[in-house]
Amino acid sequence: MKQSGRFLIGLIAVSLAMPFWGQNTHIALLKYHGGGDWYANPTSLTNLITFCNQTIKTNIHPQYATIEVGSAELFNYPFVHITGHGNIVFNNQETENLRNYLIGGGFLHVDDNYGLDPFIRREMKKVFPELEPVELPVSHPVYHQVYDFSNGLPKVHEHDNNRPQGFAWIYDGRVVCFYTYECDLGDGWENPEVHNDSPAIHLKALQMGANLIQFAFTQ
Repeated sequence: MKQSGRFLIGLIAVSLAMPFWGQNTHIALLKYHGGGDWYANPTSLTNLITFCNQTIKTNIHPQYATIEVGSAELFNYPFVHITGHGNIVFNNQETENLRNYLIGGGFLHVDDNYGLDPFIRREMKKVFPELEPVELPVSHPVYHQVYDFSNGLPKVHEHDNNRPQGFAWIYDGRVVCFYTYECDLGDGWENPEVHNDSPAIHLKALQMGANLIQFAFTQ
């Protein structure tokens, strides 16, 4: 790895050891190849940022970035988000870049927008061949940050009558990737009129998102 890469990884590791409440940090949406709609839910991250800045007093830049998985700029963002309904493919360079980012202190939230599951599991196996995703118990701190979700993830939309599940890839004792499945969390972050979500569902989704942001920035 180039020296600049080591520096960026070290910078993230140091930065993530402290709260981001007083910093004008940025979060990002990951753009990937394979044909899946990485651009789904265009209002979701904007609404989540606004909610977090207002309620848990983060200081996240109001505009999220869009970053390619293989970009060196990935290391500038402590929290990145992937969503979509279809195929996703990481090439060798992207796989290595994402692994280095996550090992170095970055955090990835994957939200299955219905149909992403088999593809993200396959690609994350390339990123972490030594790891298997584990379902986090409802007692896990991610569900009990500012807002308490004693039953785990909220159910935003129904597809196959399956319960929502939160999976994690855990590297060296740290959750590097949190995967929301059968939940449609990002849909719940969108403007309510997009999916005709009730105010209660919209609020629960944003509260769980705020938990994710705080967990990622302080774990």
